[in-house]
Amino acid sequence: MFTDILNNNYHPDAVILGNGDFPVNPVPLNVLRNAKFLCCCDGAAMRCIANGIKPDAIVGDGDSLSEDFKLQHRDILHLVSEQDDNDQTKSTRFCLNKGFKNIAYVGATGRREDHTIGNVSLLRDYLTEFGLRPVMLTDYGYFLPVHGNTFINTFKGQQVSLFNLSCTRLESTGLRWPSTAFTRLWQGTLNEATSDEVSLCGDGDLIVYLTYEGKSLSN
Repeated sequence: MFTDILNNNYHPDAVILGNGDFPVNPVPLNVLRNAKFLCCCDGAAMRCIANGIKPDAIVGDGDSLSEDFKLQHRDILHLVSEQDDNDQTKSTRFCLNKGFKNIAYVGATGRREDHTIGNVSLLRDYLTEFGLRPVMLTDYGYFLPVHGNTFINTFKGQQVSLFNLSCTRLESTGLRWPSTAFTRLWQGTLNEATSDEVSLCGDGDLIVYLTYEGKSLSN
């Protein structure tokens, strides 16, 4: 699947567009424009429509939408007033209730750093609690949550960062620098793939970040 992302041939069940930076990189933009089902998080719908893309659903508390916009798009607007979850999770629950399992998140980073950290951290919940296969695409790379032992398709020179959330044991192959059960979030960052596959053997949860473009091993 992740090789398909790099080949612009990744077609998830649904795409959720957040109200962060609207994508300009062709990788996330291609996923967004070719979505089988597109769900916008509240205010993201306005920029989505302004960029010529019609969503299938708009989900959120509606606090970022004008009354005229709500009325104009009332047929696809699904207001959720509870404040226990953010709009990204509300949209995720909406898509999950429609039976979608492979979900791509676009526009979930940027503009607000606190929103970015919160949105990325939620990927673990979507994997372990919701049973989804989530991927979050930015203009530079993609985040994916990992639980236990995992193989990830890579390419030589691809930049890889590991954010350990709960592993007490962590080993890897296919990375320039070996992994351990890092105790601080920054310690697993700025690693590099040395082949076309990375294996991660752990006893807990990670979030992995991989870049679209590689870097020469001689650098």
